[in-house]
Amino acid sequence: MDRAEDMSRRRLLAAAAGAAAVAAATTTVVAAASAHASPSGPSGPSGPPGGGPAARRRPPRGERLVDNRFWTSRKDWGGGTANGTRVVAKGRAGVEIAAPVGTREYRDPHTGRTATWEYAQWTGPAHRSAVPATEAIASWNARTPTGTWIQVEIEASYSDGTTSPWYVLGRWNSGDDRQDTRAPVIRRTSVDDQSDGRSSVWTDTLSVDDTTGSLRVTTYRLRLTLYREPGGTSTPTVWRLGAMASAVPDRFTVPASEPGLARELKVPRYSQEIHKGQYPEYDNGGEAWCSPTSSQMILEYWGRGPTAADLAWVDPAFADPQVCHAARFTYDYQYGGCGNWPFNAAYAATYKDMQAIVTRLGSLTDLETLIRAGIPVITSQSFLKEELTGAGYGTAGHLMTVIGFTAGGDVIANDPASPSNPAVRRVYKRREWENIWLRTKRKNSQGTVVSGSGGVCYLYFPVNPGKEQVRALAAVGVR
Repeated sequence: MDRAEDMSRRRLLAAAAGAAAVAAATTTVVAAASAHASPSGPSGPSGPPGGGPAARRRPPRGERLVDNRFWTSRKDWGGGTANGTRVVAKGRAGVEIAAPVGTREYRDPHTGRTATWEYAQWTGPAHRSAVPATEAIASWNARTPTGTWIQVEIEASYSDGTTSPWYVLGRWNSGDDRQDTRAPVIRRTSVDDQSDGRSSVWTDTLSVDDTTGSLRVTTYRLRLTLYREPGGTSTPTVWRLGAMASAVPDRFTVPASEPGLARELKVPRYSQEIHKGQYPEYDNGGEAWCSPTSSQMILEYWGRGPTAADLAWVDPAFADPQVCHAARFTYDYQYGGCGNWPFNAAYAATYKDMQAIVTRLGSLTDLETLIRAGIPVITSQSFLKEELTGAGYGTAGHLMTVIGFTAGGDVIANDPASPSNPAVRRVYKRREWENIWLRTKRKNSQGTVVSGSGGVCYLYFPVNPGKEQVRALAAVGVR
């Protein structure tokens, strides 16, 4: 098999940006989050509360195939090994540079420029996953002022007692040099060609090479390197760091779930298709922009978005300039597209008091738990045209936003692969949608067995969620 067809559950990434719409027209709870005193709600969820507390709808613990671990509190950050970093003393907990411990010369592969940076490091303690895993995907939430950036790495320990090298999962900052090529910034990038013959990194995902064998990732460590210009006073600040480790079994179908909620959230509607041909330097709009378009919809649901000054660079002839902005600042210069999952989450978390992660959910019951609490979800799926009634297209990988459920249990989605903004709201049959999202194996149009996402999703939520939102997130394994 080629790379696109043999990348474990993450195999569909390469197609997500380039083939999002070939158009013809469960998690382990690591810790229960404590309730926050100051709820922060969205701009407009609607509908009845639809049932009892989120925790009542938690699937049986034995069914869970995902482990989430995130470092976000002062206690969390204090439990790591600091090498030139410190825990932020006031306000939102995080880590920042205290005193650089060295310098590094970095040649940016996307500009050819070489620059010297000073750095400090924070290394997390070893985390033993509750699920011996075939994959791990990291997420981070950070602020990187001009002249700073971060590198995120993972070291995996295997079930046979051996250990991987430190793999780079991202070199990231929130800006770019498109307006000023002399600006002291790097171009955000994943890193290809990382493997030890036992596991490999595919853009943003660490995957065991042979998922049918017995080798698993049992423990991992994460490492942050914070960079800035030599002699500078600015520092990156990282507020959240963690990973989702999973071992979702190979499956072409999943058991049907029973409907448990009728509610629809008021989420803005944006079409990726009206941007077709825009900004070739960010992968040309249209079908390549499903991920940033979905991200923008959810950010605006929470009342966040770019300012007029932020959007001044966008051609005034283009509608919905905020979608163009999201595409620009989620773009992965190595991958050559906007579909890097953690880069989308990191972009969302650059907005005031927002958090964002990449994880997997185990069922539509999990989705209902989140929707009930007012949290819409961005989901990843792949399917043939005939597998999803009403979509009108097939896709090797696509992101859409689940915003609710009908009284009959069908899925209400804001699907950016629509010809116009008003057409974005779709209702998809529950059983069809459930299967295309949660399966890990499928057959493509040539009859070849390829992979599905296995329940991958983005979760965006406020720094201070409401009590019901805290309970819902805890019920799906997120704190």
